[in-house]
Amino acid sequence: MTTALRPAYLRGAGGTPFGRHEGRSALDLMDEAAAQAIERSGLRRNQIDGVLCGYATTLPHLMLSTLICERLALRPQYAHGLQLGGATGAAMLMAARELVRSGRCRNVLVLGGENRLTGQSRDSSIQTLAQVGDADYEVPNGASVPAYYALMASQYMHRTGVTSQDMAEFAVLMRTHAAGHPGAHLRTPITLQEVLASKPIARPLSLLDCCPISDGAMALVVSDEPSAHAAVAMVGAGQAHRHQHLTAMEDALQCGAGEAARWAFEEAGLGLGDVDYLAIYDSFTITLVMLLEEIGFAPRAAPRSAPARATLPQAAHCR
Repeated sequence: MTTALRPAYLRGAGGTPFGRHEGRSALDLMDEAAAQAIERSGLRRNQIDGVLCGYATTLPHLMLSTLICERLALRPQYAHGLQLGGATGAAMLMAARELVRSGRCRNVLVLGGENRLTGQSRDSSIQTLAQVGDADYEVPNGASVPAYYALMASQYMHRTGVTSQDMAEFAVLMRTHAAGHPGAHLRTPITLQEVLASKPIARPLSLLDCCPISDGAMALVVSDEPSAHAAVAMVGAGQAHRHQHLTAMEDALQCGAGEAARWAFEEAGLGLGDVDYLAIYDSFTITLVMLLEEIGFAPRAAPRSAPARATLPQAAHCR
């Protein structure tokens, strides 16, 4: 006998402004965001029976979800830490939804935060993030995260005809949206010319093609019942995992976003045309361009054929 899945709702939300928070730890920021989300959900803390917590590079704690529960005086029956880079937030929401739908939990706190801007030196931040590269073929060459994205951007631009000006237009657009949000880190409007003239970071990416490093935290409560003032049903979700490292990428035109979106739309019974509010990852302008085109929200120029992948001999470690 099968058991019907429960519905899952976004019941409460909270967050700090993003930017510089001198003297505040990652735990401090997450505490503030979580307190807001729980209060706005209309629940008591003893009703939170699940906690999902994202990682913080300034807080390399082996049991971060437990540490958060201790800090927030929570006693859940389920707690879990999750690490998926920029996809961590969406993945935690999907996991919270599955916990609620299955009946394992009724009210799950989803939480992430970091004080990377003030709690970590620039060099330390660059070095920490660069470790996402392949330990044998990428990290020893000294590449940074912008360099990885720049290599991907170069191939994508070559194959599709996307230009630096195309990407710069998205930087202007996203800054325009940020200017209207009181919690955004950078709110000063920028022009197309300013983006194109900004300092090169890793060609073809310039400074204003790259997202800033910020302090901040966000929290959501996912529940099996809506509150009186919040009834946002979670009707579809999807994931697709194709590679971790740039050297393992088979095709820059297929990064998994399209596949994940198809899963989510199919489950929800919706299509691209039904979407009237879109929030999409924009770590770099090239990320935004690639995701919009792969998912199908923007047309893609006819791609050129993919270059053949070089096969490195087993002993050819780049050290």
